[in-house]
Amino acid sequence: MKRIINFIIPVIVFAGCAQAGKQDDQKPKKETAPVYQLATVEKGGVSSIIKLPAQLAAFEEVSVFPKVNGYVKNVLVDIGSHVQQGQLLMTLEAPELNQAVVQAKERYAKSKSAFSIDKEHYMRLLQASYTPGAISPLDISTARENMEADSAQSNAEKANWDMQETMMGYLHVTAPFIGVITARNVHPGALVSANAKDVPMLELKQVNLLRLQFDVPEALSTQLKDRDTISYTVAALNGKKMTGTIVRAADNVNEQYRNERFEVDVDNKSGLLAPGMYAEVTLYSKGDQQAFNVPKSAVVTSTERKYVLVVKNNSITKVDVTTGNQSSAAEEVYGALQPGDSVIVNASDEIQAGPVASNSHS
Repeated sequence: MKRIINFIIPVIVFAGCAQAGKQDDQKPKKETAPVYQLATVEKGGVSSIIKLPAQLAAFEEVSVFPKVNGYVKNVLVDIGSHVQQGQLLMTLEAPELNQAVVQAKERYAKSKSAFSIDKEHYMRLLQASYTPGAISPLDISTARENMEADSAQSNAEKANWDMQETMMGYLHVTAPFIGVITARNVHPGALVSANAKDVPMLELKQVNLLRLQFDVPEALSTQLKDRDTISYTVAALNGKKMTGTIVRAADNVNEQYRNERFEVDVDNKSGLLAPGMYAEVTLYSKGDQQAFNVPKSAVVTSTERKYVLVVKNNSITKVDVTTGNQSSAAEEVYGALQPGDSVIVNASDEIQAGPVASNSHS
């Protein structure tokens, strides 16, 4: 009999609990309206510090290709050679060019002689024509035309000779500016062709002055202008902080990456820096004073749009915006907003537009 009592008691207790649970379920539940924290839209920009990747590039650089076909005779420089403007870098040899110069010179001499003879003939006929009936007008006209034709031919041969002399000058390769040789791809005896444009004979870069190049997002690029001062660090110098002045902008937005190229001139007379080094630019932006600013969490970004949730007259409206500068707490927005509008702070795409209870608070 004791065992039966022990068994029945827990059953009764369980049944009692179940009955109490049913009674709780039957009580009507009071639905509570969601409470949203609101913030006021303000006019003015958001100041921010932006770090952008950058790189150092040679102020001027050139790949040296041959202008004429020939053989490399001498290479007077090597990788790392510092050269001056106009300095001879290498010489080529092309025997056929020498022959072309000689032939052009001889043709010019021949045409010049023919012009002299025709000119003398014309002058004598012209002098004799002063005697009435001595020379036919047709003979004078013919002599003048022959003289002018020989003059044109002589000028053409002179131009051809000058061109051949110029081609000979291309056998001497000189430096177009002060710099350092960064690549050498030929050696004496190599055959080079004016049609080969894949591998240059030499590469020359100006390194005493460098370009610091960095790309700025288009939303920020409009806030930068010439002569603005920026700071940057170079990884190779253990993060040493340096400053520079913006001297040129591309005035063009890259359609693929939506950014604009800016450049700063960097004095490198000390030789500590080199083209290709990585740098990091720090920009201090005051923000766009014509923009609106809202809490960063108030901006909802979905796959289709970017918007804020505006609460007005106890109703929620989705207002499309574009964004600008942002800090850890606030973000610039552009859209159909007015100063003083109320937006939901912790917004999300789960919040639907429409009527809202009046228990939201700021």
